[in-house]
Amino acid sequence: MKFILTDELGRLSKWLRILGYDTAIEKDKRSIVIKSLREDRVILTRDSKMSRFSGTRMIKITSDFVEEQLAQAIKELNLKVDKDNLFSICEICDEGLIPVEKEEVKGKVPEYVYKSHDLFMKCPKCGKIYWQGSHWELVKKFLDRIS
Repeated sequence: MKFILTDELGRLSKWLRILGYDTAIEKDKRSIVIKSLREDRVILTRDSKMSRFSGTRMIKITSDFVEEQLAQAIKELNLKVDKDNLFSICEICDEGLIPVEKEEVKGKVPEYVYKSHDLFMKCPKCGKIYWQGSHWELVKKFLDRIS
């Protein structure tokens, strides 16, 4: 399942990407409908005026809090959270991450990270480097709270 979110849901888009879901953000409310139909994306929005567009799969997110927003999306869309799929998509630019050799990240990550980790992933678009650090456990705890 793929998503397109209105721009007020930026934090939710980050969390959907962390879960491994292809998630676009669109500022222009008119083009969001066209893009959702062309790319078979579910629209998530806080804008109640968006409901006037018919023929699209759309969920109006009701909460201001990202934890509740994510819980609502998971429940209403019956999303399966695959913990093996966490951090497979760049949380910044929505590109699939690729594995990189440890030597390639030397000098690009903190020295203690380089010494204590062997597996690294990189976004081919923005170049951000990911590793299985403490944030993985924080994400899992967050997911345990909302499921």
